[in-house]
Amino acid sequence: TTGTGEPAVTFMERSTHPAELAERLWHQWLEKVRVQGTDPTFDETFVARLLRVWEASEYVAQSCFRDPGMLLQLHRSGLLDRRCDESELADLAAEALHGVADEAALHGALRRFRRVQMVRIIWRDLDQSATLGETLEELSALADACIDQALSKLYQWAVEKQGVPRDPEGVQQHLVVLGMGKLGARELNVSSDIDLIFAYPRQGQVDGPRAVANEQFFVRLCQQLIKALGATTADGFVFRVDARLRPFGDSGPLAMCFDAMETYYQSQAREWERYAMIKARVVAGDRAAGGLLMTMLRPFVYRRYLDFGAIESLRKMKQLIDRELKRKGMAENVKLGPGGIREIEFIGQAFQLIRGGRDTELQIRPIVPVLRLLGDRGQLPGYVVKQLTDAYAFLRLVENRIQAWQDRQTHLLPEDEAGRLRLARSMGFDGWQPFFAALERHRSRVQGHFDKVFAAPQAEGEPHEQPLAAIWDGSSTGDHALAVLEEAGFRETGQVIELLARFRGSSRFRSLGPKGSERLNQLMPLLLEAIGNTVNPEQTLERILRLLEGIVRRTAYLALLVETPLALSQLVRLTSISPWIAEQVALYPLLLDEMLDPRRLYSPLRREALEQELATLMSPVDEGDLEQVMERLRQFARSCKLRVAAADITGVIPLMVVSDYLTEIAETCMAKALEQAWSDLTARYGAPAEFTGSDTGFAVIGYGKLGGIELGYGSDLDLVFIHGSSNPNAATDGDRPIGNDVFYVRLGQRIIHIFTTRTPSGILYEIDMRLRPNGNSGILATSLESFDRYQHNDAWTWEHQALLRARPVAGDPVLIDRFQEIRRSVLGRERDPQKLRKDVEEMREKMRATLDKSTEGLFDLKQGRGGIADIEFMVQYLVLRWASQYPDLLAWTDNIRLLESLDRHRLLGADQVGLMTDTYKRLRAAYHRNILGGRSGIVADDELVAQRASVAELWQSLMVQPGG
Repeated sequence: TTGTGEPAVTFMERSTHPAELAERLWHQWLEKVRVQGTDPTFDETFVARLLRVWEASEYVAQSCFRDPGMLLQLHRSGLLDRRCDESELADLAAEALHGVADEAALHGALRRFRRVQMVRIIWRDLDQSATLGETLEELSALADACIDQALSKLYQWAVEKQGVPRDPEGVQQHLVVLGMGKLGARELNVSSDIDLIFAYPRQGQVDGPRAVANEQFFVRLCQQLIKALGATTADGFVFRVDARLRPFGDSGPLAMCFDAMETYYQSQAREWERYAMIKARVVAGDRAAGGLLMTMLRPFVYRRYLDFGAIESLRKMKQLIDRELKRKGMAENVKLGPGGIREIEFIGQAFQLIRGGRDTELQIRPIVPVLRLLGDRGQLPGYVVKQLTDAYAFLRLVENRIQAWQDRQTHLLPEDEAGRLRLARSMGFDGWQPFFAALERHRSRVQGHFDKVFAAPQAEGEPHEQPLAAIWDGSSTGDHALAVLEEAGFRETGQVIELLARFRGSSRFRSLGPKGSERLNQLMPLLLEAIGNTVNPEQTLERILRLLEGIVRRTAYLALLVETPLALSQLVRLTSISPWIAEQVALYPLLLDEMLDPRRLYSPLRREALEQELATLMSPVDEGDLEQVMERLRQFARSCKLRVAAADITGVIPLMVVSDYLTEIAETCMAKALEQAWSDLTARYGAPAEFTGSDTGFAVIGYGKLGGIELGYGSDLDLVFIHGSSNPNAATDGDRPIGNDVFYVRLGQRIIHIFTTRTPSGILYEIDMRLRPNGNSGILATSLESFDRYQHNDAWTWEHQALLRARPVAGDPVLIDRFQEIRRSVLGRERDPQKLRKDVEEMREKMRATLDKSTEGLFDLKQGRGGIADIEFMVQYLVLRWASQYPDLLAWTDNIRLLESLDRHRLLGADQVGLMTDTYKRLRAAYHRNILGGRSGIVADDELVAQRASVAELWQSLMVQPGG
């Protein structure tokens, strides 16, 4: 060896095979320790492991030469064969620093401790006795331990010298250290620097002999900590520290109080700082205060809306990196180069920034779990997730093996032949070519996926180069402008010019800031091109411009449409067909999220899948946050109804199941509203005692279209609430007991509140309670016994008609069964046919007189003669007429299956059943189409004339003519 104790032979000898160099170094080490009076004995397996490690790491070999006793101790202790968790490393660090009394001693002890642990961690990595995850976690835990233990010592000494920093109320203040980047994510590599941000809770003053402000105290403390970790001494360094990610960068103070940090991030932080803050973690200092700081900063990172502007920001950041790499000639950088580690991180973090505000499970730091979660969510295909995670593992191993050689922070592939062979062998390859081929395979896949996520030629092109851009900004006029529009597919080209000019002159457009104007200028040519390909371009443009007026100030939605051509095309397609959809999106722009994936958009969910989706949407929400529960319910219902509408108008699902989908959406919302209301009230009053039922003793009965499984897009919900408490003295079992009857009324009120309170996403559904016993004058929640008595003794015939369409939609299973028994008993009793016919016919004429909106040339689909209501009333009359003889008529509540049941018992002629069924379906189809087309339930009087006439004739013979 040389006089400094370093090996005489180094790996820099390029002419020798790396394995041969390791062998020679090993013999030199043995000779050295024997000269020192030690004769170590190692078995062949250990020597083989050692040679493999020394071949790949000059740093480990030199460290062993520098301190031969270290290798002997690591071997004897078994630490080379097992991992050390976070708490053990913290204990080892505390032990290593025990007794240090000044900064010089602290520096030396920290560096010696770090060297031992780095040798151990690199050994296990190169020996392949540690997984990649274990290596990254141990390196991060080592950094945490060094920072925390050093800070503890330095803070103690500073307090002893200067006094205790306190806030104005006298509370002692401590430093909070945030680890950023790979340290924050617990993904630290072998020779990484550590990005740190320092903060303290509140301004104030040190209570020592001199007047020192808290800021001055903590800035000095941070300087000492950075020096303790990053200064290079005879013992090396601990971790290179980078504090440039702090607010205002190098020009900002090293440490800031929480209020100043909050102000900065709310008003002055740049977009890239959101990206950096994704991985932020409290790594040392006052962890409780650090938790408050992270909660305070979270809204800056994760927006509540879908933020597709993040893609543009990350794309620009990547372009800057690419330009810098080309300038420095660093294309072979495995971290920053094409297909490198950074591109994988950008893919995951783009989705985190876009969706993390709404999906809090994405608010995690390590990239691999993020990618897997995106696969589970369907945001990335499974094969993409596998390729990205495989590439990430490979590239991170390459990065560690490059840095393990000399403990240098480099990400460049070696250029010399010996270095290439050494790297290849450390990765398990026989030579450079097979290793490089595998590396290129991974990088090529990563770059391909990165380009698919981030590449947006439509967002990057110069607007003035596009003919339609000149139409939009008004620079192209006259015949040339009209010709461009005609070529794009527009017919009324003058009208288009006028619409665009009016939109550009609107107050909302004029008030746009620079970013909004830039994004709208990117978007409008794309929209015009897509709109020109529709069958009704002028109508579609008018609808789209009205929609844009509603969202134009929220630039994140403009970014969504610019960044995702698929969403733009789906929006234009659906808007061209349905002004109702355009209106819904304008009112509730969150619905644009549904445009991102056509597989999802045109695949509405059934009951079980609806429940799963709602559970996922609600999972991040605190049960006690009623406002957020209501908002999420509205978002859920609107997005699900949009998917039904999209599938409906494009013919993906048949008309007769549209109402099934819409009804199940309402039922899913009702089950959640009941669950929430029950939880809220029982927390306050306790649960009712002494009631009929198995859980809540409460049931929600759906009437009308909800009960008949015939909901439309804008239907309200006809409801009746029933409870199982009949004892007037029964009360809840909580600390603040109230009577059961009062509890159930409040439960009903709470459900109505959840449905009808206006939130940013509007109301959930309108609720109509007028069909309960005694109507609006009746009690809101009726006991089962009272409901039974009323239906048997006091209800009118029209109320039994309504009961025929009644169906439990949520609540206690026992109570639901009892309700069904009462319903069958009431509806199944024998009736006087003549009186029944007269009652039904009179009620129908009253309704027709007050509700029929038919006029000359127009027909009311629901209330007009021969319309929907006539068919429903005839069906109700026939079922009530014959239910005593044929009880199975009461099995269903929807008209189509009731008609099928009447046909099965031959209570109507087959031709009559066919006529009513066909006409009913056609009328309902027209009604649905009108709603989606932005029209009321009125059509031209020349539609379905023959069918309506036949229904009217059947009504006359069945309900009016004696003996019918």
